Amino acid sequence: MSSNAAELYKLIEANPQKKQDLFRQALQDPKGAMKAICELGKELNLPVTSEEVKEYLATIEDLDTKQWLIKARGGL
Repeated sequence: MSSNAAELYKLIEANPQKKQDLFRQALQDPKGAMKAICELGKELNLPVTSEEVKEYLATIEDLDTKQWLIKARGGL
């Protein structure tokens, strides 16, 4: 399922509004943001678990993603 996490990340990256919404949610409610990511995966037929998302995000070398992880660390 880790390939689902990669595909889901690509789709979120391609949708600036969704990406911004998730970022804002992560700042206020990190666990809720993770839940929203997993729910989005289900909706898009790309099911992921929060562990899979965390593992995938740990492999990303993108500076913006790293900053997001630092800010959202409490829930991730």
